[in-house]
Amino acid sequence: MSSTSTSMTIQPPGVTDAADEQLERGVLGTSAIVFMVLAVAAPLAVVVALMPIALAFGNGAGVPGAWILGGIAMLLFAVGYVRQIPFVKNAGAFYAYISASFSRSIGLPAAYVAAVSYLALCLSTLAALAFFCSDLFALVSGVSTPWQLWAAISIVIVAILAYHRITLVATVLSVALVAEIAMIMLLNLAIIVQKGLPAFNLQDFAPSSVFGPGLGIALIYAFNSMIGFESTAIYQEEAKNRKVTIPRATYIAVLVAGLLYALTAWCLSTSIGSLEVAKVAGADPGHFVTARANDFLGAWSAHLFSVLVVTSSFAAVLGLFNNSARYIYALARDGVLPQRLAKTHPVYKSPHVAAVFLAIVLSVVTAVAAIAGLDPLLNIAPMFVGLGSVGLMTLLALTALGVPLFFARRGTYGLATTVAPALGGIAIAVATWLAITNYSALTGVDSPLVSSLPWVLVVVALAGGVQALWLRSSHPQAYERIGASRIEDPLE
Repeated sequence: MSSTSTSMTIQPPGVTDAADEQLERGVLGTSAIVFMVLAVAAPLAVVVALMPIALAFGNGAGVPGAWILGGIAMLLFAVGYVRQIPFVKNAGAFYAYISASFSRSIGLPAAYVAAVSYLALCLSTLAALAFFCSDLFALVSGVSTPWQLWAAISIVIVAILAYHRITLVATVLSVALVAEIAMIMLLNLAIIVQKGLPAFNLQDFAPSSVFGPGLGIALIYAFNSMIGFESTAIYQEEAKNRKVTIPRATYIAVLVAGLLYALTAWCLSTSIGSLEVAKVAGADPGHFVTARANDFLGAWSAHLFSVLVVTSSFAAVLGLFNNSARYIYALARDGVLPQRLAKTHPVYKSPHVAAVFLAIVLSVVTAVAAIAGLDPLLNIAPMFVGLGSVGLMTLLALTALGVPLFFARRGTYGLATTVAPALGGIAIAVATWLAITNYSALTGVDSPLVSSLPWVLVVVALAGGVQALWLRSSHPQAYERIGASRIEDPLE
């Protein structure tokens, strides 16, 4: 940590030492970025925790179609999103894209909302991870351990990995992701083989089924499982041939996730039957998937699912932690947060100071929650998951709707640059509104305190807007740096 002990030179806002704030260039290929993005989505956690709720309280057998609709909307968004990559060269993703499409005065509030949202999802997943670790350890050893211990251990491991080279993180996430997807596909295959293809009813994808009662609830979970795919752009400064790698990784991530979720929902529905799946899933959503695994794979699979839920949650925490660190790093590098947070490691070129800062924040919040006697799964996870999900869904809709505006200002109109992203943005905006108006369905708890948390995002956005206006009037050079390009393309 030698680089963090450099002198604290006071500089005007927006003036930084470029030599100490460069991420490692050209080290991430398409597969590495896909692994990191999908790991954040935590497919196994989505299948085990969210999908049964969608089947129970959504549109039942039409849930696979809801995931198809979500995937189509994300693809429409991605078509325009990747077209903007040559113009937006910054690890800030939402922050840089919204600044370029609308204005810096809107981009900076979006950046703070994004940072808080990723941090909230990281806290939510960390709490769930700590619970699962404690539960698994008790199952294996018979010894009860406090969840706070596992939260502390997880924070230390995540911080160490984030402190080192990004390729180490990519390797860890790839191993975890392959294991959980393999388990999901094994269950799907077992259902297909044992039930037989004739059991799979194409009527489940008919409009009458997909657009039936409960579609809004199902769409909330479908879109919630897909937020995070925009984070491919977070890694464009570290990507090999970013103009090829980032679009390819974005399309692959959206297609793989959308098809995987739709297939899995269809298999789970077919394992019970289209007419009965909502009733069975609603009776015990927490054990619905493990019960299917026990029926179609055997008792051993339930134990393996318990282990893989832990590794899946850890991978998601690690991925969300890295996303948060890069947002903080990008903001500090642009001069709107303390410059020290923009320092990168002299050897690993990681945003190590931002990572240490985040680890401290996670530790403090965990300690406060422990002192308050909050339950990790019943209190902490629901409290933060809704906050982070609504924040990112809002930014996703704003980013998508900003793409056609960005190209229209340049006189560029077309299916890919204006029509597709506009349609995708409208669909995501509708899903966001559904999530806000059905917030208790998203969090799983009916608490006035939890339901009021989205106002935190409004406060954060207002604070960012005030800072942007102040910078524009008092420090115009710093204002111009908001969301600025940070990559020199040799062929441009």
